[in-house]
Amino acid sequence: MQDGVSILGIFVADLAFRSGRMPAVGETILGSGFAMGPGGKGSNQAVAAARAGAKTRFISRLGQDSFGDIAMATWTAEGIDAKVARSSTAPTGAAFIYVNDVNGENAIIVVPGAAGDISVADVEAAADAIRSSRVFVTQLEQPAEAALAALKIAREAGVTTVFNPAPAAPFDPAIYALTDYITPNESETAAMVGFPVNTVEDAQRAGDVLLKKGVGVALITLGEKGALFHAPNRSVLVPAFYAGPVLETAGAGDAFNGGFAAALSRGTDPLEAARFGCAVAGISVTRAGTAPAMPHLAEVEALLARG
Repeated sequence: MQDGVSILGIFVADLAFRSGRMPAVGETILGSGFAMGPGGKGSNQAVAAARAGAKTRFISRLGQDSFGDIAMATWTAEGIDAKVARSSTAPTGAAFIYVNDVNGENAIIVVPGAAGDISVADVEAAADAIRSSRVFVTQLEQPAEAALAALKIAREAGVTTVFNPAPAAPFDPAIYALTDYITPNESETAAMVGFPVNTVEDAQRAGDVLLKKGVGVALITLGEKGALFHAPNRSVLVPAFYAGPVLETAGAGDAFNGGFAAALSRGTDPLEAARFGCAVAGISVTRAGTAPAMPHLAEVEALLARG
């Protein structure tokens, strides 16, 4: 029986630095804070899905190093079933995260490390994990060829597919037709459709383009505006949730994707699943870090109950 969520993606150790601004080239400035924790879009989404109540499987590669040990300990603590190979030659990935300590905005540099070598063979070795899930999620931090192979396996098994085209990068257009839900933000959407996405109307126009490319539903995240659920028969703006002052926006998209996938895996109506994802993201931005900021199911349900 198919159940839960499977996710193909990467883990990186997040190295987060806080200051009032980014330094200029050649300049050194004092920061206001530093933290190291688990990150990577795929791993963050897996933590979000698991905390949101879904049985979660995660497919990736790690190095044989201390960052890789942090990853394994993280997944064990969250009850995530890790289908992970460990490389003896490549290190576990890492991410530099700048967080503006005034408004919470962020800028990120990611080095995938061993996960950058995820291959079609790795995906095929984990095919049973994909086939046995109800929802499959992937992104573009690992090679796009691996994402394509995994989406093919999921589609052939009748698994609902969620493609988060992040970070913006080239990929085989065949992915569109294998995608039930595509979940880009404004800049990622703009990269795919060829025009800026600054308003809800822009997002609707972009959604039409993505539907023509073959996706089932375009679910475009719009930051504080919420998320546009754009399907062939309806287009609905799902409002963002206010759960408190914004501390840090890094990981908000991962929170949304993990929460959305978890809700879908329980058979929730897709529009309500998007609302659930917005609630997960709304809580996550009130906390520091990426994976550590993901809320648990009871917190999300309490926020939804408050409306």
